[in-house]
Amino acid sequence: MSTFVEKWLNGPVPTDCGLHSGEDPADLRYRSWARLRQDARTLAAGLATADVGHGGRVAILADDPGDVADLVQATWTRGAAFTMLHQPTPRADLETWLEDTRAVISLLGADVLVVGGIFADSLNGQDVGTRVVSVADLVAAGEAGEGPDIAPVPVVADDVAILQLTSGSTGIPKAVVITFGNVEANQDAMTSALELTDKDVTVSWLPLFHDMGMIGLLLMPMLAGIAAVITTPRAFLVKPQVWAELIDRYRGTCTAAPNFAYALLTKRLRRADDGAFDLSSLRIAINGAEPIDASSMHTLLAEGARFALAPEALMPCYGMAETTLAVSFDSLTDHFTADTIDAGAAETSGEIRHVVQEGARTQTHVRVGKPVPGIEVTVTDEGQSLPAGRIGTLMVRGAAVTARYLGPDGFADAVDADGWLDTGDLGYLTDTGEVVVTGRKKDVIIVSGRNIAPAVIERAACAVEGVRPGNAAAVPYPRPDGREGIAVIAEIDSTIAHDDHAADQRIHDEIVRAVFDAVGVPVSVVTLIGKGEMPKTTSGKIRRHAAAGLVTVAGA
Repeated sequence: MSTFVEKWLNGPVPTDCGLHSGEDPADLRYRSWARLRQDARTLAAGLATADVGHGGRVAILADDPGDVADLVQATWTRGAAFTMLHQPTPRADLETWLEDTRAVISLLGADVLVVGGIFADSLNGQDVGTRVVSVADLVAAGEAGEGPDIAPVPVVADDVAILQLTSGSTGIPKAVVITFGNVEANQDAMTSALELTDKDVTVSWLPLFHDMGMIGLLLMPMLAGIAAVITTPRAFLVKPQVWAELIDRYRGTCTAAPNFAYALLTKRLRRADDGAFDLSSLRIAINGAEPIDASSMHTLLAEGARFALAPEALMPCYGMAETTLAVSFDSLTDHFTADTIDAGAAETSGEIRHVVQEGARTQTHVRVGKPVPGIEVTVTDEGQSLPAGRIGTLMVRGAAVTARYLGPDGFADAVDADGWLDTGDLGYLTDTGEVVVTGRKKDVIIVSGRNIAPAVIERAACAVEGVRPGNAAAVPYPRPDGREGIAVIAEIDSTIAHDDHAADQRIHDEIVRAVFDAVGVPVSVVTLIGKGEMPKTTSGKIRRHAAAGLVTVAGA
């Protein structure tokens, strides 16, 4: 049996701390980790009656974080792997979502789909391609069987623990194959890098079908035996300041979210009275999962100062499902840093020049720290390693890195013969060994021989008053003269009337100026769309390819 599983499933668990969870942030349910294990063992006995055993696969569709925590433990107790299915968004077409869900279940080869909360009724009687059972039914079956006395099924490090669905911009996503050994390596790396102790308290509202929410803020505290507070994404979207309220109420020390969420929090802090929240307990606020905007982080620190938010708490990071989450974390004790570089040199030769001539265009990229223990990072160009200060493909290697993907055609290698994973990201290493991410290879816009990262354009567009933070997309645009141009699609703030043509024209013109100032290239098309119309993945990332279709529809 894996040392990790033996220690966690059979060893002692804390009785003095546990999980606070629920949909209503004002009324979270509390259970100690010891009690949660008992509840999970009962569910595991129920899974046994559904013939889930060693090597099995359990798909989970539940909205209550407490149910999810139980099901994860129950699945592992049976020696099986779990997958959190993507939940439909409020604007999703339910028939399309159901069709996609059937395809994913087929891809996974799931033995059972366990549903909880609102999904227990909505999927009642639906054909999803496998057996559907509710959390309540599993509890009843478990209580009628071995209940909490069921023994864990032995597993080894190479057994599959999680089949983590990738975001996927179109079509059926593939799954990252995460083993128990991968989970153990990442757990050791994160708890070491973050210096977690039994005094820490994690706070989250992130979706649990996303790796940052599941691995970073459910599994990490659960496996470390520290207190965790988890509400739902719905609670945050209805009232973003609930994030600060939970940190204050539970004296949270560690949290994480994408950059857009911190931008929303900043707006709420700006409107709050002095002393409305006490954020002094927060020592780690991880920012990752999407491009990090240095200016928005500085603004957060400025607003957060009134609520005792420590500047060193903001921690840029780099991670992905393929590394079972963490690649690099910024310093625990220092203020984050950003590189301001010569944009022309970066775009034409990939060279990083920190000395910029007066009047030259610049780019600013946030440093995301040094690799966590057990992870190696190198930068290559066409297979050749690059020195520090040169932009190329970021490659990673280590015990936490997956070896395989599961796709419609079966398993496929994720790493090369030497164990290196191509992240698909562009970036460079600093002289001190810190990682800097500059963009995605597939999203780079090539104009006049220059490689322009969409994030630089999008950041400039989002700085325009009236554009919703984090809701601009930059894509290539074929100009009538045959040359490559740039199109910007931007969501306008809901406070601007739909038929306010003067406001639209102002926003259009200011985006054109802001982007030209940032990259020195005229924008060919600006398309303004309403709140909530930007195509996004289930984890909230902008789907640039789909957004490009809006340019065609809306025209210039």
